[in-house]
Amino acid sequence: MEIFRTKSVEQSIRDTEDPEHQLRKRLTATDLTVFGIGVIIGTGIFVLTGTVAKGLAGPAVALSFVVAGIVCGLAALCYAEFASTIPVAGSAYTFAFATLGEFPAWVIGWDLLLELALAAAVVATGWSGYFASMLASIGIPLPESIAGANPVVNVPAVLIIAILTAILVAGIKLSSRVNLVLVVTKVAVVLLVIIAGLFFIRAANYTPFIPEAVSTPRVGGLNAPLIQVLFGITPVAFGVIGIFSAAAIVFFAFIGFDIVATAAEETLEPQRDVPRGILGSLAICTFLYVAVSLVVVGMQNYSQLSTSAPLSDAFRAVGHPWLATIISVGAIAGLTTVVLVLLLGQTRVLFAMSRDGLMPRALAAVHPRFGTPTRLTVVIGVVTMALAGFVDFEELAELVNIGTLFAFVVVSIGVVVLRRTRPDLPRAFRAPLVPLLPILSVLACIYLMLNLPVETWLRFLIWMAVGVVIYFGYSYWHSRTAAPVKGGR
Repeated sequence: MEIFRTKSVEQSIRDTEDPEHQLRKRLTATDLTVFGIGVIIGTGIFVLTGTVAKGLAGPAVALSFVVAGIVCGLAALCYAEFASTIPVAGSAYTFAFATLGEFPAWVIGWDLLLELALAAAVVATGWSGYFASMLASIGIPLPESIAGANPVVNVPAVLIIAILTAILVAGIKLSSRVNLVLVVTKVAVVLLVIIAGLFFIRAANYTPFIPEAVSTPRVGGLNAPLIQVLFGITPVAFGVIGIFSAAAIVFFAFIGFDIVATAAEETLEPQRDVPRGILGSLAICTFLYVAVSLVVVGMQNYSQLSTSAPLSDAFRAVGHPWLATIISVGAIAGLTTVVLVLLLGQTRVLFAMSRDGLMPRALAAVHPRFGTPTRLTVVIGVVTMALAGFVDFEELAELVNIGTLFAFVVVSIGVVVLRRTRPDLPRAFRAPLVPLLPILSVLACIYLMLNLPVETWLRFLIWMAVGVVIYFGYSYWHSRTAAPVKGGR
């Protein structure tokens, strides 16, 4: 069938040499690692630690981060092999096109657009909250109408997206330099938490390290986890099962390492540097997450941890509120880099889809001076500003999670397919234990997807249905890959 027509790896690479649609190669392994750290370390380390320690895992939350890191590591190895073999913008979309065909590639690309657009807008609104709180602490409160709990227009969120969009338009190297400064700031704050917190640890707070398991029936209906509806499994807090339940939540603190793969086309030596960037950023962030969680539950009994700002509130509890202020600054820097890299990832996915004709090709034009897809970047910036400024995301944020996991599943399957269909391809990096490792990755991701609410699944399916309509109404007829089959169009 035409809709499963694949795009060869060689054609994908040739497309990157088209002068009108050629991105500048400026990035190194260090740049990619910093991009990865920039997008991974965000609200997860500043918020989720307290939430899951208090409600699900107790002091053993560190083990939950280890489990989540391992699950992400399985997918990361698959991404690393693909990115080193097909160093082209688009990440999972491009990988799916080379292995599963045009329609599956469209589906995953449409999925990534949802994931990245919502994620950037959600994080920008979180940034706005931290920024408004910091201004209020120094005597400059912002009006509720522009930065409150339910603002008419979330002005700080709109402004930060506008600034970051301008930086992305100006060039990938400038973006990487801004990201570097902000990443250094937030990593310094995280290390401060770890080092300063060591002086306030009480051994008694680690006992019991794995609290006794208790049943925690969740709400029913559409808000219940799908696994509970399908199999009648009652969720458990604490105990060994609680550690894995917590891992399903803290997994989302790792979301973003896959975006490193979207910058493969702009990397000087992608076959070597992209795997290093993906795996390096994931390893560093896993270490920092585990260290922070161990320190925080050692400073304060897990049952007393704050669920909104556990790191800063832990220092307030031991009599050092000034450190809490520094942590808030780190959170602002952290969220800024997350928004920047999410916008970068979204532009590169849509760029790849536009270059293939599945979206209007005019969007894929590259600016002759800046070497970036300027039109497309501005369009995405405006759409994301509108979302962050006017939409309440409280119930939509979990769509980011299911979208990411779906992408992981597709990439893991694609590695096995490409190994069988193109064993001759040179692979600078090879994932170990194929097909066992990709199979484990798929199973782990599906398990985490089943822990998401039924309502999230329904919204995801509706978004995908809209994507199918657009594909058959526009993309199928404008695809460059299928053009020869449709009479030389």
